[in-house]
Amino acid sequence: MLEDPNYVGTMLVYMDKADGMVSGADHPTGDTVRPALQIIKTKPGVKRISGAFIMQKGEERYVFADCAINIELDAAGMAEVGIESAHTAKVFGIDPKVALLSFSTKGSAKGEMVTKVEEATKLAHEQAPDLALDGELQFDAAFVPSVGEKKAPGSKVAGHANVFIFPELQSGNIGYKIAQRFG
Repeated sequence: MLEDPNYVGTMLVYMDKADGMVSGADHPTGDTVRPALQIIKTKPGVKRISGAFIMQKGEERYVFADCAINIELDAAGMAEVGIESAHTAKVFGIDPKVALLSFSTKGSAKGEMVTKVEEATKLAHEQAPDLALDGELQFDAAFVPSVGEKKAPGSKVAGHANVFIFPELQSGNIGYKIAQRFG
């Protein structure tokens, strides 16, 4: 196993010989994550892992999650990923403003997918009441100040989000690829 660079890198992190490891461009996600789950595991109290991408444009930094691991998050999973991604943002010097994304903003549409994000928002507020977090928000309402003000007046996050939580992998991966292309 230690001939595999993902295991070597994970062991170096585990032994405090390295602060982190970058992998994935030349290795499938599963081969990158498996050693970390086997050797390091999740931190206490965290039930799932997620993938977060740090995107930088000039001096601005953003977190996109989950764009790599969970095919579809339920409400509890989306809340947990939102809270944990806020912690990740802080590690990278980002003051987190978390948007739980949807195709709907504040009830502009109805359906199971919207209800999931509404429930996730409620759970996240219960678990981390001091966290600047809002949902359900469309990406434009989360990112563009004038749109956020119009679609979600009074929101502390709308139009100013820097941590974006996608409801499922397909949307997250598409969003990440678009941001990567235009960032």
